[in-house]
Amino acid sequence: MPAPLLMIAATFLFATMGVCVKLASEFYDAGEIVMYRGAIGALLLAGLTMARRSSLRTRVPAMHFWRSLSGVTALSLWFYAIGKLPLATAMTLNYMSSVWMALFLIGGAVMLGSARIDGRLVAAVLLGFVGVALVLRPTLDQQQLWHGLAGLLSGMLAAMAYLQVTALGRAGEPEDRIVFYFSLGGALAGALSTGAQSLAGWGGTHGHSLKGAGLLLAVGLLATAAQLLMTRAYGQGKTLAIACLQYLGIVFSFIYGAWLFRDPITVWAAGGMLLIIIAGLAATLLRASSTPPDSQHQVNES
Repeated sequence: MPAPLLMIAATFLFATMGVCVKLASEFYDAGEIVMYRGAIGALLLAGLTMARRSSLRTRVPAMHFWRSLSGVTALSLWFYAIGKLPLATAMTLNYMSSVWMALFLIGGAVMLGSARIDGRLVAAVLLGFVGVALVLRPTLDQQQLWHGLAGLLSGMLAAMAYLQVTALGRAGEPEDRIVFYFSLGGALAGALSTGAQSLAGWGGTHGHSLKGAGLLLAVGLLATAAQLLMTRAYGQGKTLAIACLQYLGIVFSFIYGAWLFRDPITVWAAGGMLLIIIAGLAATLLRASSTPPDSQHQVNES
């Protein structure tokens, strides 16, 4: 299958996973969903590694730890936001990661005293935050503001995780191993979070129904399949073109939200999403023009 079609399929599966997360939020807390999603992903990737006769042994466990810490925290906040917000809003806020990465680059240039800061990158960042203001203000009431901030923070932490994935790639770690340790970290962190909530009397584990268990299984399978398709797409296609296609996930989520959840569609929210997509694409293009080719590859999962 051509790389663009692989990427389109991956974004569709990620959006479908978001639907399953939102439905599963009626039965489980975000920590539980992260736990089961991680456990399913880790088991699948461990089996895939054995089938390929490769190894999960790593020489850089500390790097995997920090990548998992930021990635799992981002994933937990994202799943929480999906359960509380309109689906397209939560997905859009998470896709702000490209804009956050551009902001990190600008901040790094300022700290290093660089004489040249790309004004176009600054404009892309500002455009992205204008889009956030448009998305949040008309679609969220005051009680949902914290949920919106959680979604925004998930995008920022996802950007940090992407940078750590790039560092792991430079260290020679294959994508399957990176995703395995991320999934394992999610399973462990979700279990710890759920156990702590249970001890504190705030919640804990919930019993399973056929529907609930099916949704958890779907989340794990869809996320893992989407990740593998995306990894293959990046391996076969041009990194920049493939990265731009990921924003179709917002479009798919917008359609799902209107169709399945009757999420409100306003001109302001749609305009804000469009601005964020434009800002993300611009930031991706500008970063690619100033980044060595071997460091552009990202594994697009918090």
